[in-house]
Amino acid sequence: MVAKLETPNAKARYARRKQTVEPVFGTIKSALGFTRFHLRGLAKVTSEWTLVALAYNCRRLHNLRLAA
Repeated sequence: MVAKLETPNAKARYARRKQTVEPVFGTIKSALGFTRFHLRGLAKVTSEWTLVALAYNCRRLHNLRLAA
C-alpha cells in the first residue's frame, strides 16, 4: 500500500479526499462529539444521522454568515 501511495496518480487522488468528505466526518466527531449511534434499527439510525447532519449544516451556515 505504501508503494501504491507513492505514485503521483495515487497522491493526487488521495489529496482530493481532503477537499471532499473527510473533514466533515472529522468535524462531526471532534467538534460535535458524535462518535457512535445510540439507537438501533435502520430507521432510527437514519433519523439520528439526519439530526447530526442538520446540526453540522446549521453550525456551518452560522459560521459562514459570521465570516461574511
